[in-house]
Amino acid sequence: MAKSKTERLKLTLVKSPAGRLARHQACVRGLGLRRMHHSVTVDATPENLGMVNKVSYLLNVEKV
Repeated sequence: MAKSKTERLKLTLVKSPAGRLARHQACVRGLGLRRMHHSVTVDATPENLGMVNKVSYLLNVEKV
């Protein structure tokens, strides 16, 4: 059976999570972002999309 290709997102942290809600800081960390201008590529799963929606004001999101 062929694997379906999942959509990927490139996330870049453009604003600091310092001083934000603890849940928002946890979402940023859960997405694998460690510092300002750090980029990661993640699968577009419902779990990741929920975290991206919650902290979208801190991120730059691109489809890969």
